[in-house]
Amino acid sequence: MHARAPIPPASDLSPDTPTPQPTPEPAGRGLALVMTGGGARAAYQVGVLRGIARCCPAFAPSILTGVSAGGINAAYLAGHAEPFPAALDGLSALWSGLRTEHVFDTSGPGAVRTVFRWGRRLLSGGARGSRRERGLLDPEPLRQLLRRELGVGPLGGVAENLRNGRLDAFAITTTSYTTGQSITWVQGRDVEAWDRPYRRAVRAEITADHVLASSALPFFCPAVYLTHPVVGDGWYGDGGIRLTAPLSPALHLGARKIIAINTRYGQTAAEAAERVVDAYPPPAQVLGVLMNAIFLDLLDRDAQVLRRINALLASWPDGQPGPAPHAGFRPVGLLVLRPSRDLAKLAGGYEPTLPPAFRFLMRGLGVGETRSPDWLSMLLFEPDYLRLLVEIGEADAEAQADEIAAFLDAEVPA
Repeated sequence: MHARAPIPPASDLSPDTPTPQPTPEPAGRGLALVMTGGGARAAYQVGVLRGIARCCPAFAPSILTGVSAGGINAAYLAGHAEPFPAALDGLSALWSGLRTEHVFDTSGPGAVRTVFRWGRRLLSGGARGSRRERGLLDPEPLRQLLRRELGVGPLGGVAENLRNGRLDAFAITTTSYTTGQSITWVQGRDVEAWDRPYRRAVRAEITADHVLASSALPFFCPAVYLTHPVVGDGWYGDGGIRLTAPLSPALHLGARKIIAINTRYGQTAAEAAERVVDAYPPPAQVLGVLMNAIFLDLLDRDAQVLRRINALLASWPDGQPGPAPHAGFRPVGLLVLRPSRDLAKLAGGYEPTLPPAFRFLMRGLGVGETRSPDWLSMLLFEPDYLRLLVEIGEADAEAQADEIAAFLDAEVPA
């Protein structure tokens, strides 16, 4: 790999400053799997992967990136030192046994204590900053779950998979509340960090705490304190807050083809114009619109940009100097898979299955006052709902088996 000029620190880069570092050339197999957020909706991603594995048994992406709940899935697959099908079976088993109480403290006293603490904080005009973690929900059960499944220290399976060639790179994205930047933590073979306005990547040995930080929904989950010699020590939260280009980590890591699994249903024009509330919008409706805009909708915009770049490169006259040799551009195949049904609307029927204290909190946010409970769908870690999402994901992948196989240059088993 050729030596590169040092990258100026982020403070020296304005939003209009061109980056001095071109996109790395693809390495290895170059097949990337990108998984977005969505909370409980990430169970859909597991179903899609099961469907792909069934129609394309050799499917084994060598680049894994994730953010928020999708980061948990990516971390599990990267962090288990076994072939991809076996790791996927383990991930499926994990989701099949998941309950809300495995993610949040749903005990009555714990929930009441949290609400009281937040109310007191608001009435007092706030409190001075401290290192004590604060959030509307207590994700301590999720922390313990991740440490059991991934380990307390660095994810050992990642290093092993890099050594044996099953993995080329793995990346998790978080948002720094300390600096306001999007920080992508990268672990891989012969990969370099990158620096863009408001988003940086650093090499690190990724741990369960990085994964927990990436999935820490703002306000609802407390930030996680992480340390690093380059970006410094600070508080980190959900990676989807600041990541304006969800495909960028995979591109930087050398992807030649990307399969991205979104958990956002693609509405028709008529569905998008449908009224979901008639009175003043309750907090759940506002939160749902906000979270969709922050965590899920940006993938569509980023995909559109990538497709336009691919079209530009394809249309460049043969033999003429084009943008590729001068700016590091290259065509990258992209396949975005998304639900055929609205996962948020399906969530409404499962709200009564929530633990009593948790259900009380959801109703206080006005979940039952909207016909599209997007926010509820992100927090509904209940078995029947998760099982349905996995089934929908499998069915969607199987319905697109020919398209997926063509994209992967694979043959669909008879």
